[in-house]
This record gives sequence, C-alpha cells and structure tokens, in this order.
Amino acid sequence: MQLSSQGIALIKKFEGLRLIAYRDSAGVWTIGYGSTRYHDGKQVKPGDKLASNEQAEALLANTLGEYTDAVNVLVKVPLSQNQFDALVSFTYNEGTGALKQSNLLHKLNTQDYNGAADQFLVWDKITDPQTGQKIVSVTLAKRRGIERALFLTN
Repeated sequence: MQLSSQGIALIKKFEGLRLIAYRDSAGVWTIGYGSTRYHDGKQVKPGDKLASNEQAEALLANTLGEYTDAVNVLVKVPLSQNQFDALVSFTYNEGTGALKQSNLLHKLNTQDYNGAADQFLVWDKITDPQTGQKIVSVTLAKRRGIERALFLTN
C-alpha cells in the first residue's frame, strides 16, 4: 500500500515544518517535517538548514519511503487505507524498531484490530533528556488519540 494524501497531510500537521535544525521534545536533532536523517543517511545536526519548502518536501518523500515499506513488510493482515495511514504516522514518529517490537503489531497480526487500536494510546511517553525518566507527553497523547481514531475509521 501507499500512504494517501490524507496520511501525508496528517504527518505534516503533527510534525510541522522547520527549515532550521532543532531538537524535538525527546532531544533528537530534527529538520523539515520531522526528519532526523538526510537522503544519504547522515544525521541532522545543529546548524543544519534546508534551502526551501521544496527541499523539505523532497526530504519528507524520501523519509516516508522507509516507513511505508516497514508497515507493508511487518503487517501480515489486510488493512484499510485509514489503518495504513495511521500505522505509517505512528511508525514515522516512533521508528520501525518500535513498531516491530510493539504489542500493537502483535495484536494486529493476530487480527485483534480493536486491541491494536488501543495500543496506540500506550505510546504517549518521551524520555526526559535531563532526567532520563519516561514522562507523558501531552502532544504525543493527542497524536496517538488521533492516530487511533483514524485507525478505527472505515
């Protein structure tokens, strides 16, 4: 499956656009629409800048490929477009390793769609860069709620 225009718009809304590198809420250097790496695999670092919105769009398109591929490979059950979009948004934010090891994926692959939907809500925490403790992020809680609702929408 491919990410729909609605799915792309959702990720853009969640991530926002910044042409100058910044630390996200977990302290990770990020640029564009939430990319942490460039086309060549190099990590985003302090002081990096994108020249234009078009460059950010190209980086997003490249970055999305990794996450759509991961969902296509890891999910073994049929998905609706909304379910696919919600899963790619989740994976874009949390990473392919998180999806691969998650109860969300396990429940989904045993055809427990409702149980999988509820698992989105578990992923609402970040590691505080100063204390190293897991804390609930209001922003992530909101995002996971929206992803869950999309996942449950036919």
